[in-house]
Amino acid sequence: MEMTPSNKDPNGLDNPIFITDDGGHYCNFPEAGATLPECEERQKGKDSSRLAYTVTDIPPWYLCIFLGIQHYLTALGGLVAIPLILSKSLCLEHDTLTQSHLISTIFFVSGICTLLQVIFGVRLPILQGGTFAFLTPTLAMLSLPRWKCPEWTQNSSSLDTSSPDFVETWQERMRELQGAIMVASCFQIFIGFSGLIGFLLRFIGPLTIAPTISLVALPLFVSAGEEAGQHWGIAAVTIFFIVLFSQYLKNVPVPVPSYSTSKRCHFSKIYLFQIFPVLFGLTLTWLLCFILTITNVFPSDPLAYGYKARTDSKGDVLSQAPWFRFPYPGQWGVPTISLAGIFGIIAGVISSMVESVGDYYACARLSGAPPPPKHAINRGIGVEGIGCLLAGAWGTGNGTTSYSENVGALGITRVGSRMVIVAGGCVMLLTGMFGKVGAIFASIPTPIIGGMFFVMFGIITAVGVSNLQYTDMNSSRNLFIFGFSIFAGLTVPFWVQKNSELVETGIQQLDQVINVLLTTGMFVGGFLGFILDNTIPGSLEERGLLAWKEGYKAESDDTVNTSDVYDLPFGIGSKFCAADWFQYLPMCPKRPARNNAKERNNYAQENKSKFNSEKDTEINIDTRI
Repeated sequence: MEMTPSNKDPNGLDNPIFITDDGGHYCNFPEAGATLPECEERQKGKDSSRLAYTVTDIPPWYLCIFLGIQHYLTALGGLVAIPLILSKSLCLEHDTLTQSHLISTIFFVSGICTLLQVIFGVRLPILQGGTFAFLTPTLAMLSLPRWKCPEWTQNSSSLDTSSPDFVETWQERMRELQGAIMVASCFQIFIGFSGLIGFLLRFIGPLTIAPTISLVALPLFVSAGEEAGQHWGIAAVTIFFIVLFSQYLKNVPVPVPSYSTSKRCHFSKIYLFQIFPVLFGLTLTWLLCFILTITNVFPSDPLAYGYKARTDSKGDVLSQAPWFRFPYPGQWGVPTISLAGIFGIIAGVISSMVESVGDYYACARLSGAPPPPKHAINRGIGVEGIGCLLAGAWGTGNGTTSYSENVGALGITRVGSRMVIVAGGCVMLLTGMFGKVGAIFASIPTPIIGGMFFVMFGIITAVGVSNLQYTDMNSSRNLFIFGFSIFAGLTVPFWVQKNSELVETGIQQLDQVINVLLTTGMFVGGFLGFILDNTIPGSLEERGLLAWKEGYKAESDDTVNTSDVYDLPFGIGSKFCAADWFQYLPMCPKRPARNNAKERNNYAQENKSKFNSEKDTEINIDTRI
């Protein structure tokens, strides 16, 4: 979750600009013979932070498609990682074809949820996708004795993945997970549309968020180690490429053929390494594995070390996968419900909600929108709850949340238009219906996935810790709360997993609830951080609440009219459903008091004319400058 205080550069704005050669939008890179400092000098000042397109602008269709694909690729790592992590606990470790179906399903549902969020939700250019906050309670639930995978499902040589017994084994676990996600999502829907999220945020600050988010990724070191340990050399190469592209070469522009009406066919310099570091890293390492496979450098014995690095180690899944496969609700059967799963997923829901609120403010600043009003935040959280409900119904094994990575991409591209995210959502919908796309990602060699996990989980942990920048870390109070919460969040789940029989109460359902909650590190650490932060005396400034909220609400220089951004679409609330009581709903915008509909319409027209006049004046001033 990206949250920036008002005295710091907004998320992503310290990154170079995505360049297009439309002179009306950006400072172009220097032509032959010019030097980079000359261009950088021209970008200084207020103009350097201006957006090419703000949230309400509509770029050319081809730019929408291109940048929409870019947002899809930016989220690709997280979208693919979640089904691959879940596959082992769902007994699908050796069923690559079903893994590809799960990947296609999460693509498809993420596309639906993105469109719902941009059109009806918070209405900001923010992408929706699977959430790592659900992984920890999910893995805790599936580690209960009842859901541990039978030994026969781990034997790849004799396993028949098409047998009814095996299909029922993994689908039974998926249906249990679906039911827990769907019930927990109703809690999120209620919190959002009732307006209670604002009340909860009064008591949740950086000292609660920091251990919660950090403990989403820290317990996953086992998965990362096991995957990378299949061949440490390939995992290291993957890490090397991702770090090289994302850190060392991120400021190196790459000439790319482009076309514009003014310059026709020419080369534009784009920071490709900064935009696609994970994609490039995976592709190059995958190519290396392919070369080493066809030259038989990797062993062909399935039991030998390094076999998992072969590109053919997961079978011929690409030829088995159908070209077209339409995911549908209930494709794995009717969901089942258990209390243990519900309470564990609710812990993930709370973490996801708080993270999303931070993403809304960061996204508003980077897209040239004013800070989101309460009704937009309420609507955004409620629509995310609907997204989790759909994810549970479709059977992704996960929920949905706002993607911080794509919020950061807005700062790179300087294109804040929500139409770009609509295009990205459509791309995810389409790729979710092409079975071959999911099969391609499911066939990635295991060590490459492990190397990607190293980088990805490390970043998630660091994002959690970064919330401490708002607090006074010279305070012994804050040091104690954070250190104790992190340590307890790692220690308690480890002990409970090893000694689950010692926490039995005699009531099976209660035992399952206790086991899931106490083996979920993010719940233990977040709960302790919440209790200690709200009970140990400390000023608002010391706790970081003042700087945190100020950083959320800092405005962009390119802000547009609030009603143009956050009002409901298609005239809902103005032309339709325009009754006076409508504005009192927590998810609906408040209207100024007017005697009748005619006066309200006149007021809206006056405001629109005033805003357009101010915008034209600003453009004329910029032109003269």
